[in-house]
Amino acid sequence: MVYKIPVDAGFSCPNRESASEKFGCIFCSPRGSGDFAGNPNLSIREQLINSHKGIKKLSEKHSINKYIAYFQAYTNTYAPIEELREKYFEAISVPDVVGLAIATRPDCLGPDVIKLLDELSRKTYVWIELGLQSIHEKTATLIRRGYSLSCFEQAVSNLNNIGIDIVCHLIFGLPGENREDMLASVKIISKKNLQGVKIHSLHVLEDTRLAEMYQHNTFDILTKDQYIKIVVDALELLPPNFVIHRMTGDGPKDILIAPKWSENKRDVLDSIRNELLIRDSWQGKLYNGT
Repeated sequence: MVYKIPVDAGFSCPNRESASEKFGCIFCSPRGSGDFAGNPNLSIREQLINSHKGIKKLSEKHSINKYIAYFQAYTNTYAPIEELREKYFEAISVPDVVGLAIATRPDCLGPDVIKLLDELSRKTYVWIELGLQSIHEKTATLIRRGYSLSCFEQAVSNLNNIGIDIVCHLIFGLPGENREDMLASVKIISKKNLQGVKIHSLHVLEDTRLAEMYQHNTFDILTKDQYIKIVVDALELLPPNFVIHRMTGDGPKDILIAPKWSENKRDVLDSIRNELLIRDSWQGKLYNGT
């Protein structure tokens, strides 16, 4: 068994460069979506071995043989190249770590980073997670994503050229988007040379711009039933060979404002399975390869 251990490398994000932009994307938590990652005050090695989700704890409870270091919080290619090199190589130097998962933005994958990732991929398994969230430029502006769809497409091409696996993030329920908008994003990514996708429901978290919008009733949160149906719609459109890394997200319960139904992850996953059974459906059922 291989287990992924989340770490916080202490990086930042282009959207948080100034005090006026400290919130980042409107949905991003103060921890940069790394609420379940390790302690950034510890070294990468210490986080991988000694954190509450580290090798020592996990090996006591599970039959786990190998690990992937998951650089999760903020933007994990947004730092000087030598700092990136040092932290990535520190991670793969830990015994039984057999790969890297690196969450980042497509506008933070310059030639020097691509070159470093190419070097790393010759030493260990590497996958890159890109937070697209939506293909729609209007939505991108609203959520303050900070890059265009064409930037995402160029990053995918650059990573394809060096043989790096790519996992794309989509968020369902973003303000202003309806079912057709969400499924349009699914149709577009299904045509790309990607290897996986993470699907999340929109979470309203404390201390975010999204929380302010929610308090002023500027958008509606998807109900559980709406979300389940859209996820199954999406699964039907995705290529059969895509790895589905996630079908529902974890919002930290101490800062989660809505939707409360997302707190019961097992129930959401069971409901998705039940919907698939009711429809007699499966991943790729409606995928036509074009």
